[in-house]
Amino acid sequence: MHHPGPWRATFSALCANLVGIGLARFAYSPLIPALVREGWFPASSAAYLGAANLAGYLAGALAARALGRSLGPARALRAMMMVIALSFLLCAQPLPFAWFFVWRFASGAAGGIIMVLAATLALPHVPDSRRGLAGGLIFMGVGLGAVASALLLPPLLARGMGLTWVALGLLCLGFTLAAWRGWPEDTVPPAGNQAPPSGDPRLRALMGVYALNAFGLVPHMVFLVDMVARGLGLGLERGAAIWLLFGLGATVGPVVLGRLGDRFGFGLTLRAALATQAVVVALASTTDEVGWLGLSALVMGGFTPGVVPVVLGRVRELRPGDSGAQRAAWSRTTAAFALGQAAGAYGLAWVFAATGAYDLLFALGAAALVLALMLELAVRPRRISATA
Repeated sequence: MHHPGPWRATFSALCANLVGIGLARFAYSPLIPALVREGWFPASSAAYLGAANLAGYLAGALAARALGRSLGPARALRAMMMVIALSFLLCAQPLPFAWFFVWRFASGAAGGIIMVLAATLALPHVPDSRRGLAGGLIFMGVGLGAVASALLLPPLLARGMGLTWVALGLLCLGFTLAAWRGWPEDTVPPAGNQAPPSGDPRLRALMGVYALNAFGLVPHMVFLVDMVARGLGLGLERGAAIWLLFGLGATVGPVVLGRLGDRFGFGLTLRAALATQAVVVALASTTDEVGWLGLSALVMGGFTPGVVPVVLGRVRELRPGDSGAQRAAWSRTTAAFALGQAAGAYGLAWVFAATGAYDLLFALGAAALVLALMLELAVRPRRISATA
């Protein structure tokens, strides 16, 4: 039986998130204008391919537990990382839209499965007091992928679209092999069912909070670069610099927030995170000053993957001991996040098409975050538990 150390398992999970979200999703955003410019797809089709990835992510989050049970989590994770590497390699030719749609959907589904399984497989092997830190390191992979895509794509795209897809596929393959031997076997004994039954209102509320938080992240994730480049007329270079700040924030955010969760409890950390995000997104709706927008990109970049270890830590607080129940709750919570994100991406795209007003998108994002905070504060347990 194969038992890597806790930090080796953490490294494998970091690689999985780097491939599953950092590259499979975040490396696609900067490819969209290039796909259109090179004439592979019209703009509307390229945007639908981005949406295919989000739809796949939701499907993957819902299917993850069943796949983990039938293949074993470690096998499922290796397979999904291979699917993502393949999805890049098989898109290196300008083929019909349906082909690309299938592979973008598949890479999204693989990312959703990785998001549910990777951390819940690695974290039970980490000592309790370090789990926030380990969770932060795991989700730091998302930020590293965003930074890698911001730095690698301009020189790659200068050499051609086909080569860019192949290079991204090989990069995914490299991280897949780096993670291969580090997955623990899933032999964490379930510690009885000392968790409250799944009707726990705090867990149901947490799903709503996480979905609203996901909605509130969309303006920065999807529209900020476009607003700086086209809306304010500052050009693509300034837009790329903003995206790099977002990626740098995403690299440090999860580690900082994971440590705060270890220190102050994940419930309190979550409430502080929601309040901070609401303020920053509201500010972005009121300013054209690029320095402030850059700062907001850095901060919201930190929260985009940073809320993930906080909410995962909160799930573990509400479902102590039982790794099966934790995985079930985390799968549902991740699906709620995927729904909130898809609703935000489609809903705000519709609002933007109708109004052309960037500030309105950020105002709606801020409103969603205020709602999330109100919901989180409204559902207090009748009896004050040690973690609340």
